[in-house]
Amino acid sequence: MITPAHAQMMARYNRWQNQSLYREADTLSDAERKADRGAFFKSIHGTLCHIVFADQAWLHRFIGTPMPQAKSLAESTNAIADWTALKAERVRLDQVIIDWTNRLDAAALQGELTWHSAVTGGGVTKPRWLLITHIFNHQTHHRGQVHALLTGYGCKPDDTDIPFMPPQS
Repeated sequence: MITPAHAQMMARYNRWQNQSLYREADTLSDAERKADRGAFFKSIHGTLCHIVFADQAWLHRFIGTPMPQAKSLAESTNAIADWTALKAERVRLDQVIIDWTNRLDAAALQGELTWHSAVTGGGVTKPRWLLITHIFNHQTHHRGQVHALLTGYGCKPDDTDIPFMPPQS
């Protein structure tokens, strides 16, 4: 079981890491960001776009924010083709996630959430605390891929270790 404080710390970590990756990706051309580099979602842009899609989907399930524009995993990599728009949506979502976790209490971590999964094609029910953990785990997993892709271009994103997160994050 997690605590609200854990979710709040992970929300701050999420923002810190996103700021680092987007800062470094900003130094690349649009063609470099969109080049197929062999990652699961092909490119830096595609992977970052997929993370936004997943965050939008989970926030919709948890707090009723609008559903993502993309309707499938395949569409998730291209839903926001414009780099400036993708950056703006990332900043907006990071604040939504921080605001949401700041409102969490122990009761919000209890119980289960049921949703229709496009991945499984059916209904899924899981504990809320587990799904909140998943949001942050999913982000971290795919950001690690982007970190590696950026490093391949010679970029230098911030360290990814939680103990080194700046206190103001």
